Amino acid sequence: MTGKGTGTAVAGSAIIGEDEFRKLPFDGKHLYLDGVLPKEKTALILGDPDRKRLARAMQPHELYWLFKENGGPEAMELLGFASPEQCVFILDMELWSRWSFSEDKAIEYLGYILQGSEEHFLELLPHLDFNLLSLFLGRELIVAGGIGDINTDEERQTDWDHTFDDVFLIKFKNPAHATIIGYFLELVCRLDNPLYASLMESVSGEVDIESEEECYHLKSGRLADLGFPPYDEALEIYSRINPASFIPGRDKELLQTVEATTLPETFLTGKTFLERVILRVDSELFRTELNYLINTVLVADEAHLVDMEQMRSVVERVYGYLNIALEYLSGGDETKGVEIITGEHLKRLFQLGFSLVLDLKFRADKLSESDYATGKALSGLKTSRPRYYRGLDSDGIDGYREFREMQDVKIMSEFLAELRE
Repeated sequence: MTGKGTGTAVAGSAIIGEDEFRKLPFDGKHLYLDGVLPKEKTALILGDPDRKRLARAMQPHELYWLFKENGGPEAMELLGFASPEQCVFILDMELWSRWSFSEDKAIEYLGYILQGSEEHFLELLPHLDFNLLSLFLGRELIVAGGIGDINTDEERQTDWDHTFDDVFLIKFKNPAHATIIGYFLELVCRLDNPLYASLMESVSGEVDIESEEECYHLKSGRLADLGFPPYDEALEIYSRINPASFIPGRDKELLQTVEATTLPETFLTGKTFLERVILRVDSELFRTELNYLINTVLVADEAHLVDMEQMRSVVERVYGYLNIALEYLSGGDETKGVEIITGEHLKRLFQLGFSLVLDLKFRADKLSESDYATGKALSGLKTSRPRYYRGLDSDGIDGYREFREMQDVKIMSEFLAELRE
């Protein structure tokens, strides 16, 4: 259970206060933080003398999640201790909507970064994507001048806003962004003048749409290295396959490409068929494959670890579809379930579970009903990610949840069959 009070809440272990936390060895602190809720975790990190090391010991997506969960001054302070790799991950997750770069988000997060120390900014600067900076500044600035250049009559007559080095002349396209952009440029000019000159030369050359495509591919490559596939690749997870002709593989090969994380604790209780099978096959490679599957669905649904409820729903869907697929193929035989999950890729099992549920959607799309409860059940099925109507559960709650097991599929199939009669 989780108690109340800053720095005193933890799940699954003894509760300690901030003073006791500070006395723990570093490994003990890191382990303890795994069971603490976001607000308490942030307070413990920021209140500890080892806060920078504790923040940087987190995986990039864990720090990002913590950053988004908190918000406010605490989140800004936390970002100020992040490693360059963690900062780049946060920017990669936040500055893009599908294939498009967001200037407004870039301004927002540049402002966050500039609230930190110059030391932190100088550490981060070499890790920022030069092409992305050029793309961003090209949309924010008009630049003229340069080393050895002679200004044209048009340039001499233009009312320029500023120059940071008496070489390049700058005009801000959006005055509302001038303060943040100006401070950024002043720091770059002062701390890394060769980089500043290169950026100004690039911007004066007018970046085109191809640069955005290049930046997208570079960003996608960085996220793929951390277990997050590109959006267009992630969408393949919702491809339909024919359940009747599905034959599970027997010889899948896995490579340890990224660090595996702890599986969601609530799903390892052994209560469902999938959970019991997982407890028999759990390994680092299995966790890596499962993590990648969850990340893939997060990207496809554009959840990006930001919304706790949305992420929980995605994880429940992943476990639900895997459970449905295993029950469908094994008939409830755990030994056979172990054989299937060790031989077939989880992606294909997810697609099988999704396809079994999708068939219910296709049937529901042909039906309509004015009755409230029936209409609600059909509406849940007709969405792009079909949901199970909880009014069909024993507690009869008026709401939706993810499909969890083959019994859900059977109940809904019988429900649809009755409507057709």
